[in-house]
Amino acid sequence: MRLAFLIPPMLLLAACGQGEDKKDATEIAINADGDDGGVQIKTGQNGGKLTIGGKDGTAVNINIPDFVDFDIEGDFDIDGVKLYPGSKITRVDIDASDKGGNDKATVKLGFTSPAAPAKAADWMAGEFAKKGVKVTRDGDTLAGKDEDGDDFTIAFAPDGATSKGTVKIVSN
Repeated sequence: MRLAFLIPPMLLLAACGQGEDKKDATEIAINADGDDGGVQIKTGQNGGKLTIGGKDGTAVNINIPDFVDFDIEGDFDIDGVKLYPGSKITRVDIDASDKGGNDKATVKLGFTSPAAPAKAADWMAGEFAKKGVKVTRDGDTLAGKDEDGDDFTIAFAPDGATSKGTVKIVSN
């Protein structure tokens, strides 16, 4: 895996502009470490910080002013299946390490969906079936393996007439 997977989020951070409403900003937390150092990015409605550290104790700290309007809904998918239409990603947490040649990563996404949990889970289960991705279902939670062999779960919970949920992807 190496830390190369962090390049796209870092480029997005550099390319993003400011949104109109800070309270709608996606919260982002990326923590990656390796034998040569690490990268931490934390940002949200009140700004953030990018830290790049070397194994020798050196570090570069950059404040990210304001907030980052991180519009990733259109880019997110698991084997071609996107979140239920109209869903909004509210939080991104990435924890990764490639220390000692042992690559591992966990990605967690928080999201809101304009549909009730059962309706959104039904829709996503149908989309996975169309793509030939086998998922199991327990209530309003879907689980499976993506084409790379990574485990994923997508859990929906009620939020009034709509739903909120989490996606968790664990790289093996």
